[in-house]
Amino acid sequence: MDCLFCKIIAGEIPSSKVYEDDMCLAFNDIAPQAPTHILFIPKVHIGSCGEVTPDNSKYVSHIFEKISEVAAQKGLTDGFRVVSNCGVSAGQTVPHLHFHVMAGREFTWPAG
Repeated sequence: MDCLFCKIIAGEIPSSKVYEDDMCLAFNDIAPQAPTHILFIPKVHIGSCGEVTPDNSKYVSHIFEKISEVAAQKGLTDGFRVVSNCGVSAGQTVPHLHFHVMAGREFTWPAG
C-alpha cells in the first residue's frame, strides 16, 4: 500500500511524534494551520470517516479519548478544534482517516 500515513506508522517516514500507543499515533502537522496543529491517526488503515464500521470504530473512540488527554497535557484549556475531511471534495489529501487537532488562535466558521 502506498499510503503516506501507513509509512509514517511503519517508521519509513519520520514524524514529530506527540503521542503513540498500539492503536494510534499523533504527530505535529508539517504545514500547521494554527500554533498547535496535531494529527491523530489510527494504526490500521481506514480510508476516511466514510469507511468507519462496527469492526474498526474502536480506533475512532480510542483516538477521541487520546485527543482529550493530549489536549489536557498541552494545556489547551481555551478550546481546540477537531476536523476530519472525508473525500477529495471535502479537502482530504491523504486517504487515511485522520483528525486535525488545532488550537492557539481564534477560528471562524465554516472556513478558517
